[in-house]
Amino acid sequence: VQLQASGGGLVQTGGSLRLSCATSGFSFDGYATAWFRQAPGKGREGVSCITSSDADTYYAESVAGRFTISRDDAKKTVYLQMNTLKPEDTALYYCYTAWRGYNYWGQGTQVTVSS
Repeated sequence: VQLQASGGGLVQTGGSLRLSCATSGFSFDGYATAWFRQAPGKGREGVSCITSSDADTYYAESVAGRFTISRDDAKKTVYLQMNTLKPEDTALYYCYTAWRGYNYWGQGTQVTVSS
């Protein structure tokens, strides 16, 4: 199982970025996937999650209304569209899935929002 996150970068406050997480090695369309982030000196926190069957979505309160998670089962990829970015969104962003009782994490992609 592999998860490859990309799309991070440096952006000004109010800007946008789109993260991608390309996956392989498991039945992507049968499992939920999620994005987490970890800011310097802080613990890892859940940002958003999307289920497999109905593609229900969930968001942390801090990003609701600004971020949108989506998935493309044909490409086995999950996306995180981030709009109206704030300096407090600066963090290393990870994609995640749980498959057959194991947790799998991508390598992380850095998002830095300048004020």
